[in-house]
Amino acid sequence: MMNGHELAEKYNSRYTGRSIFQKIESLTGDHPGKVLFTTSFGYEDQVITDIIFTNNLPVKVVTLDTGRMFEETYKVFRSTHERYGKPIQVFFPQADKVENLLNEKGPFSFYDSVENRKECCFIRKVLPLQRALKGNKIWITGLRASQSTYRSDLEEFEWDEANQIIKYNPLLNWSLEAVKDYVRKHHVPYNVLHDRGYVSIGCEPCTRAIRPGEDFRDGRWWWEKNSGKECGLHETE
Repeated sequence: MMNGHELAEKYNSRYTGRSIFQKIESLTGDHPGKVLFTTSFGYEDQVITDIIFTNNLPVKVVTLDTGRMFEETYKVFRSTHERYGKPIQVFFPQADKVENLLNEKGPFSFYDSVENRKECCFIRKVLPLQRALKGNKIWITGLRASQSTYRSDLEEFEWDEANQIIKYNPLLNWSLEAVKDYVRKHHVPYNVLHDRGYVSIGCEPCTRAIRPGEDFRDGRWWWEKNSGKECGLHETE
């Protein structure tokens, strides 16, 4: 029986030359009811959502609502539901853990240290993700190689050791321009914050627009230096 790493390599070899639709269709055939896509309603995720919903692919689409999202993000959620009429399941953080964090450290503890920020991300994102992924075999993401140094080393199919799941990154080798072109061509709903310089959109207190010449991830946790700029959802350790 293949281990996770071997299965990921098998998929990387098997699916060469196939379209995203064909790959997801095959994955759902191999793992019926066990393929999940997580969306944060950014450009990339909206492309994947469009492919899944317009082709009626049997993929569970979920989102993690941290409780600190932009109003514009909720508007994309609404417009996406109106456009496709398909369910998007919401996972919230556990109320008692958020309450304890705020009671002990206040509402903006993440500005004080990287450790505090990762604690907040863990409670608001990682734990809900773990609940969402439980029992599934394939996790579809909107990661692109050009988004960060870490992501440039990814393969299309990866074994996620932390979550014990195969991760499929269909847009890994797409450029940002290719993503935007797809959104325009197919009239896909998107977050208007992208038009204001927000290339990576997360929680409102932790996200800003980037300036000319800045890196893709510089708008996330901009007060941190050399922290890796990941929230824990996609770290490999």
